[in-house]
Amino acid sequence: MGKHKLQRFYEINQFSNVIQPDYKESLQTDHVLKGNWNREYFKNDNPIILELGCGKGEYSIGLARRFPEKNFIGVDIKGARIWRGARTAIEEGLRNVGFLRSHIELITRFFGANEIQEIWITFPDPQEKARKKRKRLTSSRFLTAYRQFLSRDGSVNLKTDNAILYMYTKALVSENNLPILACSDDLYNSSIIGMAYDIRTYYENIFLEEGKKIFYLKFTLPSHEEIREPKE
Repeated sequence: MGKHKLQRFYEINQFSNVIQPDYKESLQTDHVLKGNWNREYFKNDNPIILELGCGKGEYSIGLARRFPEKNFIGVDIKGARIWRGARTAIEEGLRNVGFLRSHIELITRFFGANEIQEIWITFPDPQEKARKKRKRLTSSRFLTAYRQFLSRDGSVNLKTDNAILYMYTKALVSENNLPILACSDDLYNSSIIGMAYDIRTYYENIFLEEGKKIFYLKFTLPSHEEIREPKE
């Protein structure tokens, strides 16, 4: 392990804006902050927005800068990545953003019913092979989990450069009659504005320089019926 990575692991253990639960404990029991993020962590009643697979936290940080009246939590398992976002938040004095280092498969251990207003999934691993679709962060398995803590009018945002993931997610949304709030197979040549358009990650800029299109889909999870996988 490189010297810089070791230093980052040391620093992240000192950061007050990073929650690092024990993996074995998370398998067995809910985290103490579940249902208590507003009261115990942010110390306010502002809406909470999640970024899943946040990497270096660029989207979480970008959103926190623009919306001081909302709270943001970036979730990722890679500590060396989270370090960058957490350090930036400390340097800029951003108190409305925190980071959770955990496997997303355990996400329901950390958030209670109606605790989250919105979810952002930005450029996740597309898991292109069909046999791996259960691992896609927009699969029926994960959407069922998100519904346990997403508010009734809450939304899910997907940004990706991968056509397979985008088409799969769109098909799943259609299969389950989930209301679509915004949709584009070429975001930066569309009429969509706002958070999806204005905030760009490091890799997103690389994709755009390479001439790739950015796909965007925003939808809600209103019902409690079983979420089905789309037909092949």
